[in-house]
Amino acid sequence: MASVFVYHVVGDLTVGKPEMAEFVETETVGAAIRAIGESTECGIPVWKRRGVQLMEESPEMRQARFVGILNSMDIVAFLARPESLRDQGKALDTPVSQVLIPNNSLLKQVDPATRVIDALEMMKHGVRRLLVRKGTVWKGMSKRFSILYNGKWLKNADSSSTLSLNTTRSSTTSTSTRQLFCCLSREDVIRFVIGCLGALAPLPLSSISSLGAINPNYTSIEASLPAIQSTTSLPVDPTAVAVVDSSSSHGQSKIIGEISASRLWNCDYLGAAWALANLSAAQFVMGVEDNSIPDFALNSQLLLGDTSTTTNNNNSTAAMVNGLGGSTRPRKFSSRSIGFNLGSPGFGIGRSMYRGRSVPLTCRTTSSLAAVMAQMLSHRATHVWVTQDDTEDVLVGVVGYADILAAVAKHPASFIPPIPSTSEALPAEPQH
Repeated sequence: MASVFVYHVVGDLTVGKPEMAEFVETETVGAAIRAIGESTECGIPVWKRRGVQLMEESPEMRQARFVGILNSMDIVAFLARPESLRDQGKALDTPVSQVLIPNNSLLKQVDPATRVIDALEMMKHGVRRLLVRKGTVWKGMSKRFSILYNGKWLKNADSSSTLSLNTTRSSTTSTSTRQLFCCLSREDVIRFVIGCLGALAPLPLSSISSLGAINPNYTSIEASLPAIQSTTSLPVDPTAVAVVDSSSSHGQSKIIGEISASRLWNCDYLGAAWALANLSAAQFVMGVEDNSIPDFALNSQLLLGDTSTTTNNNNSTAAMVNGLGGSTRPRKFSSRSIGFNLGSPGFGIGRSMYRGRSVPLTCRTTSSLAAVMAQMLSHRATHVWVTQDDTEDVLVGVVGYADILAAVAKHPASFIPPIPSTSEALPAEPQH
């Protein structure tokens, strides 16, 4: 762990971040599809609607309104249900409260003066979003003066398992009744970390196996099984299921693809839902285009729109998720319709048949931490699958955001300096 995490605060990471617009639980699945396309980490925070209040909302009240995070895999799994496939218009009009699994612990509100090291501790223990107040006077801070905020020493949080921060609110809080907030994701923190690789040396060049960043407890599904079985018990973090082939004589599991939130992030949701419900896992990740796959027609009312039952927003959502622009012509399932490109037209034996966008993002056990972070950011992926160093495609684990953050936050307990009282002198400039 480097001093850069001690001498920077989360307020430094909010510079240039847009104001967060709350997505409430009464919004429809169709609206969620549009919002997820513009989100980070393939998901959006969902809130209970704020009541009419004359007084300023406290952090505790705001935290209580947070419901959970809805991702693309949750939506595709919902649309793949038999009742959703029978009436896709009704499915898209369903409130997200009926789709989302509540989890209030995935987001925490923190003060802009919270140290980055404390944010890392929260995120490596399961927090995925940090809600940070945007102040009109905030200019960002750096180095030794970042542990001061408005002339006061920061009070560190208690080190209990709850990792709740009891930070002192700034006296420069806006007097406006409407406070502005932005939302920091783990992707934002990783981008900050990769910009500080020099200060982290030699950690970035260490292998992920030596750092203990490989998570062997991944979820997988056999390629020959129905793809819909991947949704029976979705992993929480990362929301990804490896599609493996265990038919080799050695009984090893070779990864051939994945069914994940990041892979389905900007896909054709209705097309992906139909494929998930009707194809095998191997066919789904390959994006099979075969004459044996039947045509499927989408609800013409959903596509063309009936003003007596649907809104303009729902019509545009239907056109967006299906890519048909209002056509009622039946179409055949296509790999390209759900975001995959074909590597091979048939289903044969061999790794090459899975080439294309369906190829999973992988690294080796000997890959460096910096290389894995660069992979995740360049592909905007929430995870990277890890294979054996000497055997191609043999799956051994997965590296996700939480694993990366846990690796970079490792430090000797004596390294972090205690926070002095206000009567003590400023600390010396950290040596790099």
